[in-house]
Amino acid sequence: MNRLDAVAHAARSADGIAGKTEIAAVMDTLRAHGADPGAIRIGDDCAAIADGDGWLLFAIEGFVKRFVACMPWFAGYCGVMVNISDIAAMGGRASAVVDAVWSRDMAHARPIVEGMAAAARAYGVPIVGGHSNAHSDDEQLSVAIIGRARQLLTSFDARPGDILVAAIDLRGRYREPLPNWDASTEAPAPRLRADLELLPELAEAGLCRAAKDISMGGLVGTAMMLAESSRVGAVIDIARVPRPDVAEPARWLCETFPSFGFLLAVAAEDVAAVTARFSARGIACAAIGHCDDSLRLRLREAGAEREIRDFRTHPYIACASRQAVADSESSHA
Repeated sequence: MNRLDAVAHAARSADGIAGKTEIAAVMDTLRAHGADPGAIRIGDDCAAIADGDGWLLFAIEGFVKRFVACMPWFAGYCGVMVNISDIAAMGGRASAVVDAVWSRDMAHARPIVEGMAAAARAYGVPIVGGHSNAHSDDEQLSVAIIGRARQLLTSFDARPGDILVAAIDLRGRYREPLPNWDASTEAPAPRLRADLELLPELAEAGLCRAAKDISMGGLVGTAMMLAESSRVGAVIDIARVPRPDVAEPARWLCETFPSFGFLLAVAAEDVAAVTARFSARGIACAAIGHCDDSLRLRLREAGAEREIRDFRTHPYIACASRQAVADSESSHA
């Protein structure tokens, strides 16, 4: 199997990509019981609530028990870190986090809490409250965050003709056996904070239309969510994606969750300015593809192409299309 076929196979079978399809089922259930997201569009990294001259950002992350059991300290660290990345992906700055920790006893809770505290110190975002239970059958973790954005980046504003840009900090290592790429825990705190500041700066400078942080589905799964939410198609040249030499391409593109990794939709005339800002901070950044009006995601390499998903016939998270239907039904009620 050549590299393109290996990546295409992983894109169709990786657990992290397949798991995202459950989002639509959750939203359908909520709507069936009268939940109304109102003006909050579903499918973004955070809820963005209009608030004065900006937006209040609100998000939450839950962590699978296998991760928490395998790496309790790092799971706690990630609880804060990935939430902060969600805020940054929306063009915002994080304000505070709260947590919920379940454990068998305080001895098992301690490394989780210590990991959260370490990340809060590194990123300068305080933990202001939460909930704990030391009488559970095992360890579980959930962390929520609030932040603010002056100028919003969303998952819904990519347009045909936009260039897809990937910005990933390669100065790290895998946390084996899990596909987490850690470029954070050993990095200087001032650098971590300044790196994240790039996202709201891009938003406020008008240099980026849409963005998502690269999550459990890897870059390919993230591209599917961004494209479907914006109701566009996308083409990715897998050879252009920044990748460390130690990372196997299929794993990197379809499974890896980087501590700092963002996919941006950028107008062609702004690509040079965007890549220069990341490069100036030592972050690998490259144009990796483009958006079109096909409503399909395709991967390319050396003139060959593989279609991964046609959103018209096989919706992915499907939130954008369901929201459009709901809005249409509401307007005709």
